[in-house]
Amino acid sequence: MRANIDFKNYTDSDYEALCSFLIALNENDDRHINWNWARLEWMIEHPEFDKSLKNSIGLWTVDDKIVGAAIYDMYFGEGFCGVLPEYKDLYKAVLEYACKELRDDSGFGLAICDENTDELEMTKSLGFTPSDLDETIMERSLDVRSLDAKLPDGLKLFCPDPVENAYDLQWLFWQGFDHSDDKAEFEREEEIVPRVRKHFNKELGVAAVNEKGEMVACCLLWYMAGTDYVYVEPVCTIPAYRGKGIAKALIFEALRRAKNLGATRAYVISDMEFYERLGFRKKHHYSFFWKKDGK
Repeated sequence: MRANIDFKNYTDSDYEALCSFLIALNENDDRHINWNWARLEWMIEHPEFDKSLKNSIGLWTVDDKIVGAAIYDMYFGEGFCGVLPEYKDLYKAVLEYACKELRDDSGFGLAICDENTDELEMTKSLGFTPSDLDETIMERSLDVRSLDAKLPDGLKLFCPDPVENAYDLQWLFWQGFDHSDDKAEFEREEEIVPRVRKHFNKELGVAAVNEKGEMVACCLLWYMAGTDYVYVEPVCTIPAYRGKGIAKALIFEALRRAKNLGATRAYVISDMEFYERLGFRKKHHYSFFWKKDGK
């Protein structure tokens, strides 16, 4: 006889269980790897993540183990719905919850792997329609090919601490993601908040520092003991230092460290040719589906 499935709303005490659910979801089949524990950990302390909404995350449990989840992405309107394989008949209820509780004024949307035919059929049956948005997951084996690359002269490696180096990291991201090089604007627009991420290993976050002690590029990796993969997020270089091979050197350095911890593969959400040149190959494609509010 099948155990009863219970529903609850997320609280901070459920964080570890939710990470464990996302690890289990991707343990034997990586078609949901676009949503993994590391993406959750990165997102939940991201400055754009609306923490005031987090108790709306829906969790379905069996004997206190999470078997299904509906999670919004940064804020309402987009998100993720997933269930463990042995509870696939629960997916409809998870999706219906997300449509009702995680929507914004326009409705609710999510990305589904093109190979997940059951989820695609259920999504369409509930009135979702495809959009022209998509995303790609790329994968690289850490067991093959060289991971050797050298930083240009004048730069050295540094492992930034998201708490102690919060200002410098946010200033790097501000420039690296093409906001501007105006520090006054940065300080006016950005709230400097140290980001405490429980499972982040700062030794897997590597940055390049110039002769003035300024960080000019970085690559952060996310690895959980007991898993065999790392998640690459984010990678950036400030404009004046691009085209010099810095990002490649940082990524390879970080991947070498992850390999030494037991990782055998790396994932990144991207379809950029840059990653192909580093040995990443397209693994899964995800299509976005949307259900308009009230439809």
